Amino acid sequence: MVGAGITGLTAAHRLRASADRSDAIDVTVVEASPGVGGKLRTGEVAGLPVETGPDSFVVRKPWAVDLCIELGLGSDLVVPAASGAFVWARGRMIPFPRGTAFGVPSDLETVLRWPGLTARGRLAAMLDLWRRAPAVPAGAGDDEPLGELLACRLGREAADVLAGPVVAGIHAGDPARMSVAATFPELRAWERGHGSLIRGAKAASKAGRKDGRGAGPLFATVDGGLERLVDALAGDRTRILTGLRVDRIEAGIAAPYLVVAGERRLLADGVIVATPAAAAAAALAGLAPESAPPLHELRSVSTATVTLVYPPGTADRLPDATGLLVPARNPADTLDPSGPQVVTAFTWLSRKWPRPDLGDRAVVRCFVGRDGDEAALDLDDDRLGAAVAADVERTTPIGASPEATLVTRWPGGMPQYDVGHLARVAAATDALEAAAPGVLLAGAAYGGIGIADCVRQGGEAAGRVRAFLDARRTEGATNERPEEATSTR
Repeated sequence: MVGAGITGLTAAHRLRASADRSDAIDVTVVEASPGVGGKLRTGEVAGLPVETGPDSFVVRKPWAVDLCIELGLGSDLVVPAASGAFVWARGRMIPFPRGTAFGVPSDLETVLRWPGLTARGRLAAMLDLWRRAPAVPAGAGDDEPLGELLACRLGREAADVLAGPVVAGIHAGDPARMSVAATFPELRAWERGHGSLIRGAKAASKAGRKDGRGAGPLFATVDGGLERLVDALAGDRTRILTGLRVDRIEAGIAAPYLVVAGERRLLADGVIVATPAAAAAAALAGLAPESAPPLHELRSVSTATVTLVYPPGTADRLPDATGLLVPARNPADTLDPSGPQVVTAFTWLSRKWPRPDLGDRAVVRCFVGRDGDEAALDLDDDRLGAAVAADVERTTPIGASPEATLVTRWPGGMPQYDVGHLARVAAATDALEAAAPGVLLAGAAYGGIGIADCVRQGGEAAGRVRAFLDARRTEGATNERPEEATSTR
């Protein structure tokens, strides 16, 4: 296993769980960083534990919830205490309309009454009910830019301030480059199946209420921090080698594969590569040369989270909602001096996840950086923290300076699913299957960036590796326990 993020740890757990006493599987996880868990980290600011990466997972995708239950954390799952959010539109904070799906209104009344749209914007969005589906751009196969689909259906204004902040915000992406097929294929299905995004959103909302998916909270987390999920997986009798970067994976002699990490040589019958695309391309270039070019085409952008803790008595100065979405800035427009200058989204932690240890302090976590908007990340921590605090004061005046600030940077940490993403991943996967069966890709760079999707990918990769091992055994190949080879120093 290469990579000890949530994908790799889940895959290791699933492989061990698939074996019985007579069929033991020795699993080794190799991780370049000093710790495990990838972006699932619980940091500390002002003595308070706070998430520095994702703070929750989607409930409607069941894989993360099921894993927590399996690991004995089911009773510790908690859901947000607040509901609803705001969006920055027309120079002010406006409540995000309820009854939307992926930011798409599910009824005409929402379009007509939501104050975030001008009269012209409302009319353009309404025309979605009568517009024909445009042809797929030449050469794009069955894919197209997300921003183009939204603008063609709902008009540019609604695409920018209504649907765009939701669908693009999840990926810190640029809708003009994002792949519909790889990010929100439901939107294309709505257009084709219902002739309208609004009608599709209405049908999806109705189906969700009918089967129960539309009821209850959208997100959940583990009480005490998501590192508890990481710790439960890492303590699963799996051998984890940290601070060890994999240089390359080679064809082996004593075993099908040899994982080379510095001076360490690890024999393996199968390998799951759960790393960012650039690291995977470098490790696989010699073993499966044709997999490297499409992997090199997979981009990522840098982001940061900035958590601010305010003095006692400030908690009530935050709106009773989960946070604020900030649409991407249009270079053609005059920058609104009253609006956020560097922050791309705000989470009002003390509202969303209130805890006794927060007391009556306002705690705000802010996101900085997205595709095409990474300049603020060049600021040092002090200047970035000050810029973020100024954005908080512009949007939700607290009237006090933060007592403590925690800046966490994620260089190249957000994979971008550009148009053609699925084709690139398929090309890399096919090349691997042809050159190195039993070596698989999984993780946020490939098949879904959320925690739930990473858990799913880890389980699926483990199942495919297990099938490969079983097939080799059936064919009479030896299945020796992988051992660490002697150092070549």
